[in-house]
Amino acid sequence: MSFSYKPLFKLLLDRDIKRTDLKQLLGFGPSTVAKFEKGENVSLDVIDKLCTHFGVQPNDILEHKREGAD
Repeated sequence: MSFSYKPLFKLLLDRDIKRTDLKQLLGFGPSTVAKFEKGENVSLDVIDKLCTHFGVQPNDILEHKREGAD
């Protein structure tokens, strides 16, 4: 996996929002939330919705991880 959503999870924790609340807040399906938890790719539309809703930049919700680096 080359991206991590740890910054998003920290943002949610800081704002006292549960991961599952994203479904209701932004109209995401359960598969989108599962992709965050698994570190899978999501569309730029999803990233845009997150950035717009929380007033942040993409680097505030995801981080790039080099292959083979943990």
